[in-house]
Amino acid sequence: MAKGEPMNAKAIADAFSNAEALGFKLFFSFDYAGRGPFSKNEVLSWINHSAYFRHQGKPFVSTFEGPHQAEDWHDIKAATGCFFVPDWSSLGAGPAVRAAGGVADGLFSWAGWPWGAQDMETYVDASYMEALDGKPYMMPVSPWFYTNLPGYSKNWLWRGDHLWYDRWIQVNTLMPEFVQIISWNDYGESHHIGPVRDHALVAFDKDSGNAPYMYSLDHHGWRVFLPFAIDRYKNNKAVITYEGVSFWYRPTPKRACGTGGTTGNTVSQLQMEFQPYDIIDDAVFFTVLASEGVKVTVMIGGAESQGVLRDLPDGGAGLYHGSAPFNGRTGDVKITVWRKDVLIAEESGPAIKDDCHNGMIGFDAWAGGRLTSKASRPVTTPSLEDEVCIRGTGANNFDVICRATCYLGYCPKSACVCRATGAQVKLPPEVPGEVFPAEGLNSNYIGLCNYACLYGACFSSYCGKTKYPLIEPTVSPFNPPLALRALVMETGQSFVTSPVSTASARLPGASVQVRVPSTC
Repeated sequence: MAKGEPMNAKAIADAFSNAEALGFKLFFSFDYAGRGPFSKNEVLSWINHSAYFRHQGKPFVSTFEGPHQAEDWHDIKAATGCFFVPDWSSLGAGPAVRAAGGVADGLFSWAGWPWGAQDMETYVDASYMEALDGKPYMMPVSPWFYTNLPGYSKNWLWRGDHLWYDRWIQVNTLMPEFVQIISWNDYGESHHIGPVRDHALVAFDKDSGNAPYMYSLDHHGWRVFLPFAIDRYKNNKAVITYEGVSFWYRPTPKRACGTGGTTGNTVSQLQMEFQPYDIIDDAVFFTVLASEGVKVTVMIGGAESQGVLRDLPDGGAGLYHGSAPFNGRTGDVKITVWRKDVLIAEESGPAIKDDCHNGMIGFDAWAGGRLTSKASRPVTTPSLEDEVCIRGTGANNFDVICRATCYLGYCPKSACVCRATGAQVKLPPEVPGEVFPAEGLNSNYIGLCNYACLYGACFSSYCGKTKYPLIEPTVSPFNPPLALRALVMETGQSFVTSPVSTASARLPGASVQVRVPSTC
């Protein structure tokens, strides 16, 4: 909620009135970045309604940014007794915990989207949970991010292909105290989870975002399995009584027209920038909620292909996730879900076309689907308390050893990313003996080596019986590369560059462009 919006007073009154009638609770997240900081008196006047959400008996309050006003919250907390969980992502986890003498009772992170062509990981979440040291963490979940609002100097895309499914699995593996779905209702960043309401498109107006066209699409399908995902998070298990499908895709192939200057990643967040078509896939993505195994087919322009299931729930009941590539096809889209000869779901979406607005691609997705069939019997998923990690990955040099240990049930969030949970696999016979990280490695490998070698998965490039001095890194080994401008800010060092607007670099398998000011 931004300061000074003319509709604030009426909208707040209506929201709380309706929430009270439904037995629903609301809390405020004050947008300190949009139109500047809120006064202490404004904050104090809004948090005493009976429909206001309370945690441990205290009114719950969050923010979008505002770390320069951190000291204000000592007075606000003294006056209200509120439970304060801000997003001060611009500081990073550690400095945010320490800001204003530790005034925050917990922290919210805005890092809800992946880097480049990678699928979403959880290293930022882990850094917050470690820095908070037992204080509550509010984890961000969001389905998509695309913005082209020159009026706000915003024009970038983050990979959203598998994000909505992946992030809910990560919620189950980390089990934070709170989860917030980042879903602004002004549509300008494309992460809404509902239909488009014409009266709310002010972000695209010429006197605000000045968008080249209204690119926002219907996202109602991203709510299909939300009740299931929320039940599993809150109760460790969920009951499947209805089955159905959620599916999403971009209606324009990624190379159909010009990019309109959109980048993949953004240097404004200290990231290396890619061409947008290098970080996304032309595919129809789907998640099926089912009580047992299914087969998915996707038809584009009358040509049928079988969907590839990337993820299946351990035990058979839960979310089945996969995709089907465009393969150059255009035309109407239809998805069908079968169990043997029984049709579980059949849904259609808008045609994939090469048409573009003003000669540029819109990178928003359309999301559809619904619960379509009653399950033959109610099925309860296994409890998360009885599951362990059964598949995981790791960043950079950690990938191989993380894949091995996560499969065996050991997937520490500080070093690895758990991709699926399930029943503990039968462990191999133990191989006793003391082991250490290999020469040149750091303490992040200690637990991984101990577990991997204990069960016979001892990789000589990572672990051995010789004890070497640990070489601790000066920057996180889990971070992706920073843009050159970020290196200047991080190190305080100057870099010599030619007086051009861009500098190009090559990484394996990717063309990368780093925007560098000539004055850098």
